[in-house]
Amino acid sequence: MTPGARVQAAIEVLDLVIAAARAGGAPADRLIGDWFRTRRFAGSKDRRAIRELTYRAIRACGEVPETGRAAMLRVAAEDPELAALFDGNGHAPATIVPGEPVAEAGLAPRWLVERFAASEVAEADAMALLDRAPLDIRVNTLRGGRVELPEGGERSLAAHGWRYPPETSIEQSDAYVHGAVEVQDTGSQLTCEAVAAKPGETVIDLCAGAGGKTLALAAAMENTGTLVACDVDRTRLSRLAPRAERAGATGIETVLLDPNKEVQALQRFAGAADAVLVDAPCSGTGTWRRNPEARWRLTEAQLARYVTVQARLLDIAAGLVKPGGRLVFVTCSLLDEEGASQAEGFLKRNPGWQAVTPPVPAGTPRGHGLRLSPWQDGTDGFFVARFERL
Repeated sequence: MTPGARVQAAIEVLDLVIAAARAGGAPADRLIGDWFRTRRFAGSKDRRAIRELTYRAIRACGEVPETGRAAMLRVAAEDPELAALFDGNGHAPATIVPGEPVAEAGLAPRWLVERFAASEVAEADAMALLDRAPLDIRVNTLRGGRVELPEGGERSLAAHGWRYPPETSIEQSDAYVHGAVEVQDTGSQLTCEAVAAKPGETVIDLCAGAGGKTLALAAAMENTGTLVACDVDRTRLSRLAPRAERAGATGIETVLLDPNKEVQALQRFAGAADAVLVDAPCSGTGTWRRNPEARWRLTEAQLARYVTVQARLLDIAAGLVKPGGRLVFVTCSLLDEEGASQAEGFLKRNPGWQAVTPPVPAGTPRGHGLRLSPWQDGTDGFFVARFERL
């Protein structure tokens, strides 16, 4: 493909991404993969270039663009070499017409920018959410022995963490194939460290999803004690078993929850857990480095629903913790509604608890917890709070 044809291809992909964002359709990475599967003529260099152009345009636009062309013109406005490829030759995009629509640059839709400002997120912290994320891994201590890691990595802030360039193919390494490492953002690893799970304890991962944090907790517990992974999503929870087998994590109990019936399903653990992790459903504003088009999908109504669910899950978790036990609340968000305000609300509703600083080597104090950010800490954006039952 010619350079101009690659630009036109990226415009076509962007049209699909924009339409999906408006309709709540498939994420960008899936749409890109599907587009390539039906166009075998695109070689590996073409695919890489088209993908990079697509994500470059997504990151450049704040509001949802009208069209893929308008999104690419936003990039071209700052890149004369790219603008020159709009020449209409062959499969290249048509020549740029003065005054034609150009997408608006910015961090996110205006209402979200206002929420970031209200949460006192510094501009550097906010804009760093649009950078490319590195590849972070956690060495799986359950496999024991010396792990031969791929070259090119460096230690991260997490106790068992390493960091690699974004393009690293870690899944092709022997360490990954044999379960000696797991792909996990450094911030996610640190939130697991905040739980401080110990061998022999009873620990509940209330919103386990596919089990990334559950596996980290299993390693910390050395496959002893009682570890319970819960979720309302059957498909996601079903992915834990093969992951656990690969990682050598044993004895994990899974509990499929029915929404609004969680208390009944977990009644046997009431007041018995040493620790409960609530990695609550959230807006995902802290994960834009990996999913930049997610900021086009979020609505104020969705954010309000997340906030309501988070508060309910925190109160459910409180009933599972024994006296002297701990509850760790995590969201991958920088918004106070899903962080500091949630922590404050929990303490007001539950007077028998106190907040303590999470034992992690990163983060900036925010209310009763810590805020982690890509600019300050080199992680995805997180809020983490730790409460202890009196």
